[in-house]
Amino acid sequence: MTAAAESADQSTDELTSGSVLKPNPHASEAEIEAAWSDPKLANILYHDWEAGTYDEKWSISFDERCIDYARDRFTHIAGDQGWPYESALELGCGTGFFLLNLKLAGVIDAGHVTDLSPGMVEVAQRNARSLGFEVEGRVADAERLPYADDTFDLVVGHAVLHHIPDVELAFSEILRVLKPGGRFVFAGEPTKWGDKIARRLSRATWWAATHATRLPILSSWRRPQEELDESSRAAALEAVVDVHTFVPDELAAYALRAGAASVRTRTDELTAAWFGWPVRTFECAVPREKLGFRWANFAMKGWQRLSSVDSVLAYVVPKGLFYNVEITGVKPDRVPAATGEASAGDLP
Repeated sequence: MTAAAESADQSTDELTSGSVLKPNPHASEAEIEAAWSDPKLANILYHDWEAGTYDEKWSISFDERCIDYARDRFTHIAGDQGWPYESALELGCGTGFFLLNLKLAGVIDAGHVTDLSPGMVEVAQRNARSLGFEVEGRVADAERLPYADDTFDLVVGHAVLHHIPDVELAFSEILRVLKPGGRFVFAGEPTKWGDKIARRLSRATWWAATHATRLPILSSWRRPQEELDESSRAAALEAVVDVHTFVPDELAAYALRAGAASVRTRTDELTAAWFGWPVRTFECAVPREKLGFRWANFAMKGWQRLSSVDSVLAYVVPKGLFYNVEITGVKPDRVPAATGEASAGDLP
């Protein structure tokens, strides 16, 4: 076993034992090499690397724009009954985008955040404090959650399930830590065909932008080559970080086999994704100082208008073609015993 592989095993052991891990924004070459064959290590390294700039990269904020988005994604699949949920857990919290905005929207009361990346948990807690409240944060593996049975009223996540190697095992853990009758809501998961289309548009935009800015007349729009190379390396590692895309009915089947009840899925973002992915890719390909308020307003308004169009197209377009799938379900009074490895449910 290589030193990098031993380091990866140690990281996994620490996650499941509840140890505190430190952010590592500067991974070694050996760690990066090991990450190519270890999706969990890849997620830790990639998201620690991204933690400090993630909010800026993805235009994440905690204002009316993102509060409305989070609330709308939640109500789109789960409605608005039972608010506020007394105790909520977010898996793969990133910088806290989904849970913190849901709290600001009045959907939840007390919040707990988890992520494989220590850097992301740190930023999520810092974001919460800047908003005037505290959330408990733990570095944790979604396949072995360090919480007791029947702890939470709600478990949520945004764009996280596609990073988890064993999705069915994760659903078993979600149901274990939910109280009977508790609900899970996951949004922002890529569909099989929606993701294929979006990534092709993204690659085409990257190629066009990086080649066009080589022209002398557009040279001021070109990012330094070392920054472009770093972005390319990050994009390459995403092939390991992004483990799955989903067919909506197959995603529902994972939850049902784990023992969930009242499972349903919905999809969103068709033309909005066709617009949004090239926009985000262009923003990564040029110097940020070139893009001011007018660009940000164009991007936001364009996405909002096309999202409205997509809500109409949803009546006639097969849902598997949309980019995002959302899923919800509840924990019944009794859940069948989970298959696979024993859980870490007795950890405090």
